[in-house]
Amino acid sequence: MNKYVKRYLIDALGGMAQGLFASLLIGTIVKTLGQQLLRLGSNPIFTFLVDAGAFASDAHVVGAAMAVGIGFAMQVPALVLFTLAATGSAANVSGGAGGPLAVLFIAILSAEAGCLVSKKTKVDIIVTPLVTLLTGALLTVLTAKYIGKAASAFGNIIVWATTLRPFLMGMIISLLVGVLLTLPVSSAAICAALGLTGLAGGAAVAGCCAQMVGFAVLSFKENRWSGLLSQGLGTSMLQMPNIIKNPKIWIPACLTSLITGPVATCIFKMEMNGAAVSSGMGTCGLVGQIGVISGWFNPSQAALSHGASAITPSGFDWLGLILVCFVLPGILTWLFGKFFRKLGWIKDGDLVLENN
Repeated sequence: MNKYVKRYLIDALGGMAQGLFASLLIGTIVKTLGQQLLRLGSNPIFTFLVDAGAFASDAHVVGAAMAVGIGFAMQVPALVLFTLAATGSAANVSGGAGGPLAVLFIAILSAEAGCLVSKKTKVDIIVTPLVTLLTGALLTVLTAKYIGKAASAFGNIIVWATTLRPFLMGMIISLLVGVLLTLPVSSAAICAALGLTGLAGGAAVAGCCAQMVGFAVLSFKENRWSGLLSQGLGTSMLQMPNIIKNPKIWIPACLTSLITGPVATCIFKMEMNGAAVSSGMGTCGLVGQIGVISGWFNPSQAALSHGASAITPSGFDWLGLILVCFVLPGILTWLFGKFFRKLGWIKDGDLVLENN
C-alpha cells in the first residue's frame, strides 16, 4: 500500500506540479511581464514575451506538460512517456476548469496500461504507444468532462464558502494547505486541481508562507542562513524528519497559519487570482507572491470563472502581501517558538536539518 501511495499521491502529484510550473506558471509570469512592459510603449521584445507566455500557458501545452511530468515521476518507459503528451493534452482540454485532476487520473492509468505491454512484443515501438494512447483517449472521452466538472464544483464550493465565511474558512484553508505543503505531497498540484483562487487562494498562500517562513525563522538558531534560505525559499518539507521525531515543533507554524489566514481574508482581503498552482507554493521561489501580483493585473481563467477582474493594486494591497507572506509568519512563529522552548516542548537540536 505504501508503494502505491508514494507512486500515485506523492510522485505523480509532484510530477504534475513540475509540469504546471514549466508551462502554465512560467508562461503566466512571462506573459504578465510582457503585458506590463507594453504599457510603457510598443516594442517587439515586449510583444514576443506576451506571445511566448501565451504559447506556454495554452491548455494543450499545459496538459501535455503535466502528463509528461507525471510519467517522468513514475519512471515509465520512454515510449509511454512521450505518448502521454497527447493523452494529457486531450484530458486537460476536455476537463475544462477541472482539467488538472482529469490529467492526473487519466495520465496515471494510461501510463500503467502502457507499462503493462512495454517491451513485451517485438513491435514495441507500435504496441506501447498504441496502448497508451488508446487507453488515454478512451478514458478522456468517458471520464474527463465529469472529473473536470467534479473538481471544478468542489473548488467552487471552497471559493464560495470562503467568500461567505472568510474568517472561519481563512483559518481552515490556511492550516490545511500549509500542512499539505510540509507533508511529502504536492499542495501546489492539489490547489491547481481544485482551481483554488480568490480569497481561498489568498488563504492558501498565507498558510504556505506560515510554514515556510515560520520554520525558516524558528530554526534559524540551528540552521543559520543556509537553513533560512533552503526553507524560506525552498520548502518546509525539509523539516519532516524532525517533525516525525518531535511533532511539537510543528505547532508554532500551524498556530501562525490559523492567524495569518483570517488576516489575509478579513483584513487585507488578499486574493490569489494568478495560476491556481501558485496558491500552494508559498514563498518557494516567491511563486505565491508572483501569483498574487500577476492576478492583480492579469487574472487566470480559473479566477475569471469565479468573478475576478484586473485591478490596480493600492499601497494597502502591497502592505498586506508583505505582512501576510513575510513579516507576520516570521514574527508570530518566532514568538510561539520561544514560548514552547521555555515549556521544554522544543529543545536545542530539534530543528537541525540533516544536510545542513
